[in-house]
Amino acid sequence: MPMPISIPQVRKGQVQEKLSRATFRERFMRRFYDPAFRAEDAALDRLEAIAWDAYRNSRKAPVTVKAGPGHADPDYDLSTEWKAAAERLREAARQQGQATTPARVLLIAGSSRNDGTCPSEMSKTWRLTAIAREALAQAAIETDVLDLSRLTSEYERVIYPCKGCVSTAMPLCHWPCSCYPNHSLGQVNDCMNEIYERWVRAHGVILLTPVYWYQSPSPLKLMIDRLVCADGGNPDPSSTSGKDALKAKEIELAGWSYPKHLAGRVYGLVVHGDVAGIEGTRRALSDWLDWMGLIDAGASARLDRYIGYYRPYATSHDELDADEALHEEVRNVARAVAAAVGDVRAGRLRRPDQGLRDPRPK
Repeated sequence: MPMPISIPQVRKGQVQEKLSRATFRERFMRRFYDPAFRAEDAALDRLEAIAWDAYRNSRKAPVTVKAGPGHADPDYDLSTEWKAAAERLREAARQQGQATTPARVLLIAGSSRNDGTCPSEMSKTWRLTAIAREALAQAAIETDVLDLSRLTSEYERVIYPCKGCVSTAMPLCHWPCSCYPNHSLGQVNDCMNEIYERWVRAHGVILLTPVYWYQSPSPLKLMIDRLVCADGGNPDPSSTSGKDALKAKEIELAGWSYPKHLAGRVYGLVVHGDVAGIEGTRRALSDWLDWMGLIDAGASARLDRYIGYYRPYATSHDELDADEALHEEVRNVARAVAAAVGDVRAGRLRRPDQGLRDPRPK
């Protein structure tokens, strides 16, 4: 007889008590530091009182609707914002899977730098993205460019950090992520629902990124962490009554399928640097994309190169101008991805390990 499953306890005791009213008010009012707001201090006092009440009573999702048929708990009060995002993903997946839908590649520029903020100059990553886009257009591939530098230069464009729900239990990590928005904490304007949809609509993805201190830039890493829900995430928050950790543990230990919501898409990589770290970053990104079930488009689609190796930062764009071989290598990344997308859609290419049972799913 199989041994009975023992459900581990949910460990508590790390988080401090809620903020005091004085501390909450101090933080709330910092957004209105500009003296131009002083004429509205009375109105801000009223708004702060409402925000305090939402925080004190943990009104994370103040507008809900019953989950309805097809959910584990049809009577569960589901966030209307989450439900709308999930419906958009289902529709995007339906369109992506149709043979008549034009082939699409998502180009992700991972640099934090652009000429609309403190650096005052566009990134080399942006220029490499433009080269890849032109090559894809020549291959009759639709492109969608996701410029992650907008997190540094656009008002209230945010990717909040992953809260690590998956490490409590995989079913607690919902697809799409249900951790945000959290209106009681002021964690709003998170743009990941838009980004999830763009990944789902794509048949291929090309990541282009510089190396920051041997790592991916922070906007790219934030997106990567929040894509954990695409690899094993639970599409039904009602099954865990939202964020009930014990229920999630029970579901996982009873047997979880770890669905790979983005598997089968093609990927390419362009990693560039100036002195160190390009190979390690490229390998880390390849390993992550492989883990999620994406298909690499071959050796020519996984590129790491130095631009102006140990030359001054001030002349790095000039170094890129002169490196015509790099321009052609980036075009080859795009061409390889375009060819692989065509082969996948025609049924000529698939993951070699597709269909194998993983004895250690996670």
